[in-house]
Amino acid sequence: KIKRIYGDLTMKFTPLHDRVLVKRMEQDTKTKGGIIIPDSTKDDMSYLTTVGRVIALGDLAYLDKEKFPAGAWCKVGDYVSYGKLIGTKLFYKGVRFILLFDDQITMRLEDPKDLDPTFNLAKH
Repeated sequence: KIKRIYGDLTMKFTPLHDRVLVKRMEQDTKTKGGIIIPDSTKDDMSYLTTVGRVIALGDLAYLDKEKFPAGAWCKVGDYVSYGKLIGTKLFYKGVRFILLFDDQITMRLEDPKDLDPTFNLAKH
């Protein structure tokens, strides 16, 4: 079993086979300029958020040489992006997770802190 500690939250999860367990990134309550984000906008931002941190990999994740000839797309601790309407959503002790298949990861991110989830809400 894989054990990770986030604050005072201790969890034990073991994704099976080709699954990847990701902790979804939480939404900020304020913009970078200090403006408080209303709940209606938080809902929109939550819909747009498709970034999280890899918590655990199943024992068969990224072992299919036909699908992953260059090897694994991510590892535990990486920040990744995934499609919005995929995966199994989980809520455990106040924390949101998503369980994905290994090929549902679409991008690896070096550091998500500079992402602006309000960008798609503005008229361009």
